Amino acid sequence: MNKSDLVLEVARAAGLSHAVSEAVVTAVFECITEALAKGELVELRGLGTFTVRQRLARIGRNPKTGAGIDVPARKVPFFKMGRELRAILNPEGARDEVHA
Repeated sequence: MNKSDLVLEVARAAGLSHAVSEAVVTAVFECITEALAKGELVELRGLGTFTVRQRLARIGRNPKTGAGIDVPARKVPFFKMGRELRAILNPEGARDEVHA
């Protein structure tokens, strides 16, 4: 599902026009983005938690030449699945499939 699919689903489920639904979805995404930019935790009960994690600087490798490349430290978004979503995706009694 992409953003336009989400807009259509919100419009259908809430009985809103496409324009209002798009404004709502865009506003939610902007609020989440702004909170993460400030370093805040975004917790959506039943879905999960968005946080920002700091990646340390490291030495990477050019796969073609093997030469070392300095990779600077950076911040990356991180999502941790909530308990309810985990239960939906992994129902009790379901076996984990092993991929060969």
